[in-house]
Amino acid sequence: MDQRRRRITISDIAEQAGVSIAGVSYALNGRRGVSDDTRQRVLRVAAELGWSPTSAARSLAGADTETIGLVLARDPRLLGTESYFMQFVAGVETVLADRGYGLLLQVVTTNDDDVATMNKWRASRRVDGVLLVDLLEEDGRIELSTREGALPAVVVADRSIAGPLASVWTDDASSMRDAVDYLAGLGHTGIVRVTGFEGFAYTSIRDAAFVEAMSSRGLTPAILRTDYTPDAGAQVTRQALAGASPPSALIFDNDVMAVAALGIAAEMGLRVPDDLSVIAWDDSPLCEYVYPKLTAVGHDVMALGAHAASRLLEVIAGAPPASHQDATPRLRVRASTGPAPIRRAIGTADREPYTNGPRA
Repeated sequence: MDQRRRRITISDIAEQAGVSIAGVSYALNGRRGVSDDTRQRVLRVAAELGWSPTSAARSLAGADTETIGLVLARDPRLLGTESYFMQFVAGVETVLADRGYGLLLQVVTTNDDDVATMNKWRASRRVDGVLLVDLLEEDGRIELSTREGALPAVVVADRSIAGPLASVWTDDASSMRDAVDYLAGLGHTGIVRVTGFEGFAYTSIRDAAFVEAMSSRGLTPAILRTDYTPDAGAQVTRQALAGASPPSALIFDNDVMAVAALGIAAEMGLRVPDDLSVIAWDDSPLCEYVYPKLTAVGHDVMALGAHAASRLLEVIAGAPPASHQDATPRLRVRASTGPAPIRRAIGTADREPYTNGPRA
């Protein structure tokens, strides 16, 4: 059996503390029969091994919980507007339902809270394994998940940051290059990437791919950072389009910011795609129900969730950690992108030459 799945029992505590199983039981339950020194030693060893009284019955029996855990360190309000994680969870549930497993979902506000929740789950053995999402470049959950006695884990992020853990990943770098190549092929030279939190590993991967793709064409890369919300997307769109050298194309890191951008463009008298091309990411159903329909870098998020859940159940069952590539997100061209405008203006009748790249 995989050592990371091994339950901490009173036999383990007894062996480590050098006392009998009966002595451990007395100490843990506050009963007479052991000295104060022995009681303190048993409690200390129990804490070091990650034993928790809330999971005593389960630990003693060595039983599985038939539950996996998922912690989301996101503002709950964002989860109500962005469909990505709801699709991901739906995919996870399709696999768990077939296997008779449940999902324990915890929403927290910071990465530190995420780590604390995982520590609590490990101590109490509330779950049999965990899915790790929204990985940071320096993420304490990786180290935590490689310790002796850690919960089995699958990292849903690029294999480069998963360390020795199992991972399910998508080639975001290739997808970003495809998006830039497509826009450049339409004549766009002023292309701005609108992203979210800088610390996320996938943000850095997409950033690097965007910079490389733009620079290789002799274009100046520009990146604007937000918090993924529609309000932030609207704000940075207005900021970019009102600048002295406005872009002719925007690539957003989710769909709700791209939808917000459509509204701002209309308010500023710009036509999409005649004056401005817009690309979204993840391609939720929302992209097909706005006008104009959004070109998007898309993949089957439900399938990704199902893939991750399947791999986690394999690791829980004792499979060695491995890296598994999911389908690469593909550019799905719709009505929000078109050839770069030769001339443009914002709220004026006089159109001036547009450029946001190197002049000939």
